[in-house]
Order: sequence, then structure tokens, then C-alpha cells
Amino acid sequence: MLGRLWDWWRTKKPLVDAAFMAPLLLMSALIIWNGSGFPVPDIALVLALCLPLVLRRTYPRAVFATVALSSFFQCVAGVDLLPANIAVLMGIYTLAADQPRIWGLAAAAVGELGAAMAALRYGGAGDDSKGMFIMLSIQVWSVWILGTYISTRRAYTRSVEERAERLEKERDQEVQMAMAAERARIARELHDVVAHNVSVIVVQADGASYAIETDTARAKEALETISVTGRQALAEMRRLLGVLREGDDAGSYAPQPGVGQLGDLVEQVRTSGLPLDFEVTGTPHEMSEGRQLTVFRIVQEGLTNTLKHAGPKAAARVRLHYGDEAVEVRIVDDGRGAAAANDGRGHGLAGMRERAAVYGGTVDAGPRPGGGFEVIARIPVREEVPA
Repeated sequence: MLGRLWDWWRTKKPLVDAAFMAPLLLMSALIIWNGSGFPVPDIALVLALCLPLVLRRTYPRAVFATVALSSFFQCVAGVDLLPANIAVLMGIYTLAADQPRIWGLAAAAVGELGAAMAALRYGGAGDDSKGMFIMLSIQVWSVWILGTYISTRRAYTRSVEERAERLEKERDQEVQMAMAAERARIARELHDVVAHNVSVIVVQADGASYAIETDTARAKEALETISVTGRQALAEMRRLLGVLREGDDAGSYAPQPGVGQLGDLVEQVRTSGLPLDFEVTGTPHEMSEGRQLTVFRIVQEGLTNTLKHAGPKAAARVRLHYGDEAVEVRIVDDGRGAAAANDGRGHGLAGMRERAAVYGGTVDAGPRPGGGFEVIARIPVREEVPA
């Protein structure tokens, strides 16, 4: 309750300024009261000095000009100094704290001029006049220094708040970029999973449709392969889509496939009816899961393209070579090659290149001169653990 009241009070600048002005008005009224009433000229002077202070922070320059002129006429008329003359110091402080530096200096200069006039008018002769001038000058420049300090402090506070706000926006942007990168990764994973498994299912379904009347056993085997492949595809899709769910406490998901699962991938493709030769040469490196996933997906995408575009009588060969500097993956088929139809909707080759580029690798793909298609990927392993 008190906090809300204080926040409301701080937003009402005229009320706050009136509260600071009230003591000056009261003390000045007590001084000019002579026991039988209030002299009208003195009352007018006090009101001219005090009432503008209600708008001190709303119109700081106009208020300072008003109280400075009122003090000037007071000095010229020879009216004694009053507590209300502190309004000049309050105006100097306001300009130094809330306005550009030049206005604060100008107000201090006007205050210094007023101190000299007051010393000559009210200080008498000799040392008394000098002492009064020094005292008033100290007050003027002390108030100006205080206002300048407050202005600097406010500027520093604003800069800190702006920096905190900027850092918060940058953090939100980083989170959004991370989310976008994760969505892109999931999209690539879904593309690889769906494209490969659906290609296997289509090939097996075509085989089953041809063999169902002549070779029941082969048709049954193809349908079983379709069932297993479909279940695997659904399981991987659930795992990938599961990371998009918020607040899901179902537990950790299955690990990503790596080079250890290439044998299972090769067997799955062979089961689909594609003759496939798989060879591993060199000394295997210890690679991170990310690099292993990249190798697996490149082989998977290459074989998926073979199933989709190479033709019914094609054969393929996969060679995985562990070199000193990089792992080389070569997927070759003897299918249609350049004669294969391209629907323009595939993203497999682009996905391969993106995956390899993450680790500084390259992917070269294209038809072979003697027929067929070839994919060659090189994934550097220099920063990985040695063999």
C-alpha cells in the first residue's frame, strides 16, 4: 500500500514541488507579519518568489526567470532578504539537474550576479560586503555542483537501465535464434527419417504388389519389412517431435544414430531389394555424436536418393574411409544418373552440405561419367580425439 502511494506521489510533480515550496512560504509569511497585518508589497513579493516553484520541474527555465527577476526588483527596491529568496537556489538546482549543462551554467552565472548585487545592497561596507558575497557565492556554486552531480547520476542510471534492456533483448534474440536453429535441425532430421523410410516402404509395397500372386512368401516378407520400417519411422518421428513439447517430463529420448548403426541401415536397404556393398577402411576415429550423426544421415540420404531415382535394376556401394585428417563417405550407384527425373522438390543434397559444413566438411554430388550417381563427403576430424 505504501509503495503504491509513494509511486503515485512521485508522478505528481506539481504536488511534490508544492510540498517543497510550502515551508518557504510559511517562514516568509511569519517574518513579514508585523503583528497588525501583512504588507501588500511584501505579500506580492513572497507570492512571486514562492508560487512559481509549484511548476519548478514542469517549466524550469520560465520559473527560474520569474524568481530571478522578482529577486532583482526586490534588490532594486531595497526590500530585505526573505526565506523565499531560496527560490533562486532551487531554480539553479533544477536547471543544473534537469536541463542541458549550458542552462545550468547560465543559471549559476545569474545567481553569481545576484550574489554580488545582494552583497552590495545588503552587506554594508568593507569586509562585511565581501564576506556576504563569498557566502552567497559558495551557496550558488554548491547548489550548482549538487544539481550537476544529480544529472550525471541520473544519466548513468539511465545508461545502466538501457544496457540491461538491450542485454535482455539480445538474450531473447539469442533464444529465438537457438530455437530457430533447433527447428531447422529437427526439420532436417524429419526429412531424413521420412524420406528414407517412406522410400523403403514404397519399394517394398511395389515388390509386394508384383509378388502377391506369384510368390506369396516374398510378398509376406515385403509386408513385414514395411511394418518394421513404418514402426521405426513412427518411433523416430515421435522422438524428434517430442523435443518440441513444453513441460514434457516423459524422460530422456533415444540416442541419435551414429556410425555404429550404419550396419542396421545397410541391412534395411538390402531388405528393400537394393543390392548394396558396404566397406569400411582405415582406423576408426573416436568422433563426437554430432559428427557420427552427420555421417549416418549422409549415408542415409545418399541411399534414399538411390532408392528413389536410380531405377529398378540399380546396385549401390558405400565406402567409409577413416583418414588421418578426415572421414570420407562415398556412396555410388550404377543407376540412371543424369537421366534420373528431378521433381525440384528435394532438399536432400542441400541438407547433406549443411550438415557437413557445420564441421568444416564438404559434399560433392553429381552424375558419374560412365552412368550412375556419386556422393562424396569429407568430414574433418582434426580437433577430435586421435585414433
